[in-house]
Amino acid sequence: MTKTCLDIMTKDPFCCVPTDTAQRVPQLMRDRDVGAIPICESHEVKRLIGIVTDRDLALRIVAAGCDPKSTCARDVMTREVFSCRHEDDLQKALELMERRQVRRIPIVDRQNRIVGIIAQADIATRLKNPQTISEVIEVISTPRMMAA
Repeated sequence: MTKTCLDIMTKDPFCCVPTDTAQRVPQLMRDRDVGAIPICESHEVKRLIGIVTDRDLALRIVAAGCDPKSTCARDVMTREVFSCRHEDDLQKALELMERRQVRRIPIVDRQNRIVGIIAQADIATRLKNPQTISEVIEVISTPRMMAA
């Protein structure tokens, strides 16, 4: 039987809205023990419009010298979000993670509302195929060559 994204995703992830402060986002990461927070149009609609990762915060707040109390999530979020649907074959999500070298894939419904997320940790703890786990994590983690 083929696994779908629904089989290993973390359901109903907590989201922030674009006007939340860049200080609130890492507080939620800490409290929820996650490395990324989806950004949704509103808490009611939950339409996915971006994602903030711990890397986004490090590069766009800390390294840029910005004040997290006066910077909004919309100013630090990654807008180009690669997602899958819960009914998609899990292999599609794994291939997308490898091709785009992302550690998390938001899972959305047909209206682009977030319903889950698949992170490397979900793959490592819920997928019972050590060879696939190893391959996915290795490809995602391999640094890309920078253009000169």
